[in-house]
Amino acid sequence: MNWTLALPEIVLSLCGMGILVVGVLRKAESTQLCTMLTLGAFLIAALLVVSAATGAAYHGLFVSDPFSGFAQVLILAAAALVLVMSLDFNAREGLARFEFPVLVLFSVVGMMIMVSAGNLMTLYLGLELQSLALYVLTAFARDNLRSSEAGLKYFVLGALAAGLMLYGISLVYGFSGGTGFVHLTHALAGPHVSPGLIVGVVFVLAGLVFKVSAVPFHMWTPDVYEGAPTPVTAFLGTAPKVAAMALILRTMLSPFGHIQPQWQLLIEIISIASMVLGALAAIGQTNIKRLMAYSSIGHMGYALIGLAAGTMSGVRGTLVYLVVYVFMNIGTFAVIIAMRRRGRALDKISDLAGLARTDPALALVMAVFMFSMAGIPPMSGFFGKLYIFLAAVQSGLWTLAVVGVLTSVVGAFYYIRIIWVMYFTDSVEEAFDTRAPSLSVVAAAAGLFTTFFFLLPAPIVDAAQIAAKVLLG
Repeated sequence: MNWTLALPEIVLSLCGMGILVVGVLRKAESTQLCTMLTLGAFLIAALLVVSAATGAAYHGLFVSDPFSGFAQVLILAAAALVLVMSLDFNAREGLARFEFPVLVLFSVVGMMIMVSAGNLMTLYLGLELQSLALYVLTAFARDNLRSSEAGLKYFVLGALAAGLMLYGISLVYGFSGGTGFVHLTHALAGPHVSPGLIVGVVFVLAGLVFKVSAVPFHMWTPDVYEGAPTPVTAFLGTAPKVAAMALILRTMLSPFGHIQPQWQLLIEIISIASMVLGALAAIGQTNIKRLMAYSSIGHMGYALIGLAAGTMSGVRGTLVYLVVYVFMNIGTFAVIIAMRRRGRALDKISDLAGLARTDPALALVMAVFMFSMAGIPPMSGFFGKLYIFLAAVQSGLWTLAVVGVLTSVVGAFYYIRIIWVMYFTDSVEEAFDTRAPSLSVVAAAAGLFTTFFFLLPAPIVDAAQIAAKVLLG
């Protein structure tokens, strides 16, 4: 059984149940304590992940390797930063309830199971554990109509995607005789692959693509991003995307790697459609959270280029891109959370007018994140795209590389427009309210990472290379 390979997930689950008991017993005043305990649990889990052995557990249902370790550490880091940002926001918005960090914790457990899945059943269980917690978090501001609507939309469309995936899993099982990744790898190694199995793979992929909000399963993203509480939006845009993208990489390149010619074109189409829609649909947005939603669709299109390449450099490029994306995305949302006047949260791009004069430091870090998302050197976003586009060119996928460059140019328009609003537009209102030190720390840390990534990229690139070897070695 070798159950110790799943020790990070087991410990995190036990911590979650313990924190839940603490919250129930202490009631109203327990929010900050539960958040601190959850952050401690994340730290313990990260240490266990880093020191974990490699191998398969529970008869192949669960896998521990450098690939899962890379994704899990990134997920834990993203969740921890979101929790730090959420403390002040939740207190000001009347959402300071102990259930928030507990839901984030159990969602993270689901994500960690997802990236360690060695069987389609484990994959589905991890996905549903993550999703159920996210549905509740999206509607966490239950007295806010937009939040309730966002939660309902996410739940209904998420249930549809889960149904598509289950149908695909049933087809894969029916035509191959098993659901384990090792079994599927052997079943698909032959020269003749059943058309029914290919259809099953497409349905499984559809369910996974929904979780990264890539086209054509992106329709939930703008409404959910806009309606959910801003820390939840920051969480939705980072950790679940990392988990789902890692799961797509493992699923498509491990058990379904032998039939890559059958699904490669599908990934290319999804990637191109996501990049184009993300670039064009964001141009007319006035709400910054909706703009970030379309931005995330485009960024997931870039990340999928590495999967379409299906090579070592492609997987490495996608993993590096995910690291870069997480930090610049969390930093951007830290600035959005800081947008508050007279106690009221703001989310319009026009609310940033004149920020360079009223709060130069905040404007500077926001400019850094916008330049990075546009892919302008020497910010980390440029190097993330560079690794991705190089992998596409090396694999002969020139169309993907050209579309990626062109959509980056289009996307630069609305990112630089935000900088223009901050620096060259006069503010008609007073400065933002004093922000919490925790927000300043998160924004500064993400800004420093984004700005100085080019000085020391080797540790992340090397870790991504080792993770990629697990899937393609």
